[in-house]
Amino acid sequence: MFKHILIPLDGSHLAESVLPAANYLSEKLGASVTLIHVIEKDAPGNIHGDIHLRNSKDAEAYLLNIANSSFSKKTNVKYHVHEQQVTNVASSIVEHSGELNPDLIIMCSHGRGGMKDIFFGSIAQKVIGLGRTPVLLIQPQTEGIKTEFICNTMLVPVDGNPEHELGLTAAEEIAKACKSHLHLLMAIPLFGSLSGEWTSSSKFLPGTTTRMLEMVADSSEEYLQHLKDDIIDPDIVVSSESSREDPENAIIDSTKHLNADVVVLGTHGKSGMEAFWSGSVTAKICRTIKKPILLVPIKKSSK
Repeated sequence: MFKHILIPLDGSHLAESVLPAANYLSEKLGASVTLIHVIEKDAPGNIHGDIHLRNSKDAEAYLLNIANSSFSKKTNVKYHVHEQQVTNVASSIVEHSGELNPDLIIMCSHGRGGMKDIFFGSIAQKVIGLGRTPVLLIQPQTEGIKTEFICNTMLVPVDGNPEHELGLTAAEEIAKACKSHLHLLMAIPLFGSLSGEWTSSSKFLPGTTTRMLEMVADSSEEYLQHLKDDIIDPDIVVSSESSREDPENAIIDSTKHLNADVVVLGTHGKSGMEAFWSGSVTAKICRTIKKPILLVPIKKSSK
């Protein structure tokens, strides 16, 4: 599944925060790596305190140095510079992801204006919007210091919807390669913390809604056990828990309690992206948790 990793780099030390994770996962997964830099039109002279790469010669030299210094000699590392200047770097990287066909994109969750700008906001949003390429978001380290990446424990929230189990499938492959512990979390909200589609129905049918939530809670252990039984690799240690609180807080609390190294979240692409980035569970988790987050696109079922 994960045999080709794409890494967008802008030349800054903050963007280089992804390199320990990229090196670690490429080795464990036996994946090839493509480094990419897009020349931006009318680019500023510096970015995040570093000199901005504004021509193909400097960009190629930079990527070549990264390829030689940041990866194992056994890893097949290529690089690509989009020489034609573009005004929309995000769209260009999305187009290249379609051409290069990576299985995983690793990027830093920073931008010129911080978390909501080019990398976290525009690029990640559009890549997830394509609905086919998982994205691993890495939090930038202080002053661009590259800390060690490990993947001993992965937290995988599930919600009972089979379509949303693609995140678990991706996590299982990484866990197998990294010998990670998988922890499954199912959060069943209390009546007072309902949101989204549940809100309107709960106003008119409070008793029915409460009973439905109780039924989901009663069946959660059986559902989690079913998911654990489906993971047949004996080297993967799997645990699970169900929680009666809103999903956002449950995921945040479980991440802290487990000291999880990676959080895996399924996300809806295309038509669901506006809700995703404006206030959904995933958006809040990405803003709050300072851990790597693997976003796995979920295809909407056809009707």
